[in-house]
Amino acid sequence: MVLVTKYRHPVLTGDVKTAVYERINYVAESRGFNILELNGELDHIHLLIEANPQTPPSELVNVIKTQTSRKVRKLYGDILFKKYYWKPYFYFWSDSYFIATVSENTLDVVKNYIKNQGIK
Repeated sequence: MVLVTKYRHPVLTGDVKTAVYERINYVAESRGFNILELNGELDHIHLLIEANPQTPPSELVNVIKTQTSRKVRKLYGDILFKKYYWKPYFYFWSDSYFIATVSENTLDVVKNYIKNQGIK
């Protein structure tokens, strides 16, 4: 799963990144899916998860985007995002997202790719 910040603004740094990752872990625990790998760069995250096949991927995306967006707006909305988002109520994530399935043959390749995000 790939989620991109609204307008690809580079806001996933420091405490914001930590808050987003912590909230994703919280959602995973409460919704019962396993995070196999989570990493990203300043304007997007990659998330490799193992979830129940009966759970629609769009539902997981919606919950993750909603929960993380609310958390960062509450914690940092007035302080850090004024130069990127000019409305008091802003969308943290882009409306779009990317989801693909991974087979056992490509699992390690995808894990390593995600693990090495942001490393230059």
